[in-house]
Amino acid sequence: MDIEQIRTYCLSKKGTTENFPFDEDTLVFKVLGKMFALASLKWWERGEAAINLKADPDYSEELRATYNSIRPGYHMSKKHWNTLYLHEGELQAQLIKALIDHSYDMVVKGLTKKMRDSLNLL
Repeated sequence: MDIEQIRTYCLSKKGTTENFPFDEDTLVFKVLGKMFALASLKWWERGEAAINLKADPDYSEELRATYNSIRPGYHMSKKHWNTLYLHEGELQAQLIKALIDHSYDMVVKGLTKKMRDSLNLL
């Protein structure tokens, strides 16, 4: 997947916005103001495509043991975030989408009931 495919997929999820809250390089996708995906555009431009995604800690360990290109989150909580190094070519689009879904779902699960209910109205 390229960055535009990832962007389109992330933005297709209910309540998702994109912005650059940290700097002009780090593209962040949020659901109702909470981050679920980050990508450094400079890395993508250098041919080092990667994306940070939230994950259940136990599932993170399983993913890291299974895939060489999934590692603890770069500049993130190593327990709750993974970095997927897409430029290594190991991860298929279907898995990347499933991991984006998982990250989104993890964040939604942590929202208040009122916020979750508001997503159903969108």
